[in-house]
Amino acid sequence: MNALLLHCCCGPCSTSSIEKLRELGYEPTLFFGNSNIFPPEEAVKRFKALQVVADHFSLNIVHHPYNHSNWLETVKGHAQDPEGGERCALCFAYNLREAAREASHLKIPFFTTTLTVSPHKKSPMIFKIGKHWHEFVAIDFKKKGGFQRSLELSRMLDLYRQDYCGCEFSRRAKEDSQP
Repeated sequence: MNALLLHCCCGPCSTSSIEKLRELGYEPTLFFGNSNIFPPEEAVKRFKALQVVADHFSLNIVHHPYNHSNWLETVKGHAQDPEGGERCALCFAYNLREAAREASHLKIPFFTTTLTVSPHKKSPMIFKIGKHWHEFVAIDFKKKGGFQRSLELSRMLDLYRQDYCGCEFSRRAKEDSQP
């Protein structure tokens, strides 16, 4: 098995991603950074769900310190961008950069992200950003029923499932669109 650092946005998205990685010959170490998640209590909920997944699959988690102000500086000027736009690209780049640094620090030769399991995330955009690192493994985890499998495993493990991507801008847009 090849060692790989798996950037995990949350527990549910990591479930089927872990299964797929193991099928492909990778043994993941889970990485939770996600300074984009807001409020901090939401990040805690998502990390706790990831701990359940780590226990289920007998995997280690690296928990990177939360630094929301640093993330905000990264996306400064893009608060009004639509979902899937430039703000999201900057956020993906931020999280992939953090994962790449952590993989290098831990001497793990490969890394990837669970972000591609979501039907709301544009995998080609993530892959384009990931090309900046030769260690990045481009896998579209939503393919071949990956998203559906993540739903099944989330129910089985009774995981907390969020209803927005994580940042306050997407949360605000969701709240504003509700009657």
